[in-house]
Amino acid sequence: MKKEDAYYLGYIVKAVGTEGGLLAGFDTSDMERYEDLETVFILIEGKLVPFFIEDINIRPAAREAVIFFEDVDTVEKARELCAREIYLAPDVLPPSDRKTFQNQHVIGYQAYQSTGEHIGEIAKIMDFPGNPVFSIEKKGKEILIPAADELIDTINHEEKKIILTPPPGLLDLYQ
Repeated sequence: MKKEDAYYLGYIVKAVGTEGGLLAGFDTSDMERYEDLETVFILIEGKLVPFFIEDINIRPAAREAVIFFEDVDTVEKARELCAREIYLAPDVLPPSDRKTFQNQHVIGYQAYQSTGEHIGEIAKIMDFPGNPVFSIEKKGKEILIPAADELIDTINHEEKKIILTPPPGLLDLYQ
């Protein structure tokens, strides 16, 4: 599997304890849906390497988890995995109507208001610290809408469609 085909989940922060535990930071606000993960991929030297999860303890408030992988049973083995990115295979993603998105996977999606009005096509994600923004193109104009969870109603990956509820008056600025 190529990195471009996988979904970024987070990164390994540090080794925990003496039995190979790892603290991982997750790039999601809906942590509970990952409680039953069995496999993740870790980016090592440019390649996604599968790791099988023995145990995972989710800490939703902190957006992190303590993970124990098969065959990673010492602090030395755990340290070798620190500061690496974690990815998921597309077939283990949660249902597509969840409010989550992966930046690299929504580019090219058609954006609509919750009222059904077409906004445009997502051209890129502008990743400002703590405040990503959708750059949406429509008839040669750029429309900027915050990519905040509370503004995303649904994402349909099969139809490449995202439903948004922009703040009142925001779209008026682009007419």
